[in-house]
Amino acid sequence: MLIFLDTETTGLEIKDRLCALGMIVEGTSHYELINPGKKIPPAASAIHHITNEMVKESPSFSQSISAEKLKSLNTAENTLVSHNAPFELTMLEKEGMTWQGGVIDTLKCSKSLMDDLEGYSLQFLRYELRLYRDEMKIFQEVGITINPHHALSDALHTRMILDYLLDLADIDRLIEISKSHVLLTRLPFGKYAKKRIEEIALKDLGYLTWMLESLMDMDEDLRYSIEYYLRGK
Repeated sequence: MLIFLDTETTGLEIKDRLCALGMIVEGTSHYELINPGKKIPPAASAIHHITNEMVKESPSFSQSISAEKLKSLNTAENTLVSHNAPFELTMLEKEGMTWQGGVIDTLKCSKSLMDDLEGYSLQFLRYELRLYRDEMKIFQEVGITINPHHALSDALHTRMILDYLLDLADIDRLIEISKSHVLLTRLPFGKYAKKRIEEIALKDLGYLTWMLESLMDMDEDLRYSIEYYLRGK
């Protein structure tokens, strides 16, 4: 069984926690606000539009319906599908839940199977892959409103991205990709954005070395890729 999951959080740092969870399982949707036990900063509210007043009376994750549902689904036979799954899994682990089943990270799989795109965020792929052409019908079938950066809406867009990826690889291959590092061929940002990393290693070794030493929050696949090409020097 595939579980499509997206969360909203108080931020991206170690101290941050869940404040909403959206999930789609076999056409059934679930959404719940979660009391994170800490203040939601304005910068986070500006993205997902969840305020401290909205979660004031909401349950903590351990007392939530979301926790009950995930606990019942948390078996080796089920596969969790998310866009940037490592982040979602880390947030669940902060709440005391370690996922036992398979994992498909549609972000990592998109990078691996479509390595020539300019971006890989959920909303970028929504337009790059022209998912918007069919999304109204699909959202109406599930009874969900299209609302970017809302956990339930994003979970359904994640399902649409998976459907696209299944034309490029089967489920087992996507699970395998999600377990592995993706070797990126181009830098996604910086003064050499969209240039091949292998060529940059030949022309400006110092820049790549600087990136490794200075960008502590670098994407793990980008770090792996830069180190890979530097080892070839």
